[in-house]
Amino acid sequence: MTKNIRIERRGAVLEVTLDRPKANAIDSATSREMGETFLAFRDDPDLRVAIITGAGKKFFCPGWDLKAASEGEAADTDYGPGGFGGLQELPHLNKPVIAAVNGICCGGGLELALSADIILAADHASFALPEIRSGTVADAASIKLPKRIPYHIAMELLLTGRWFDTTEALGWGLINRSVPAEKLMRQARDLADHLASGPPLVFAALKEIVREAEDMKFQDAMNRVVRSQFETVERLYRAEDQREGARAFAEKRDPVWKGR
Repeated sequence: MTKNIRIERRGAVLEVTLDRPKANAIDSATSREMGETFLAFRDDPDLRVAIITGAGKKFFCPGWDLKAASEGEAADTDYGPGGFGGLQELPHLNKPVIAAVNGICCGGGLELALSADIILAADHASFALPEIRSGTVADAASIKLPKRIPYHIAMELLLTGRWFDTTEALGWGLINRSVPAEKLMRQARDLADHLASGPPLVFAALKEIVREAEDMKFQDAMNRVVRSQFETVERLYRAEDQREGARAFAEKRDPVWKGR
């Protein structure tokens, strides 16, 4: 455990819990701790999946700590590796990350959740991008949100800062599932365990392809895939795991993935 976050390893799964009363807001020190944590997760071959959640039942994360801002912390301060919250700018993070949203998720907290690959939310969770009300820009959300949900809905949320619930978030495809609060972590852990048992080299290739192809033309991206011009794809096609997958299929058994 660090000063502002709790860290727990469960086999190949890393759980990171924001634990900064009263609301799990993120200041620069917390962001740097999170960045170092996710950097270590990225580089640890024994860890395959991460879960990010918040302590308590009321707040996942409200984003930037405005109290720290009022005391002089600049918006462009050093947030550490990975940028704000340690995830959204961390390069080469080719492992699955699950956000378990346990309550209020707004501003930079919503941007943090958007940095995950899968978002599960407690049914009482609520969401907003209220930066406009404090005269700031939801910068990461301005880039990501219009790519995740319909443009006009994204712009309404950005321009008004209004709150919305899990029913609406689910309707727009912003989250994967809304679950009863008491089942949130169990479902997140079950999903993490399922992913941890999967082929890590395939997951890495998938994440790199999706990330790099986002701004590429379809054929350009396909050419890079089939020519193994993505580092993770080249590694996958040369790996013992790919041969193991073929053998397991032929032998009608579950494969044993080694990540090499």
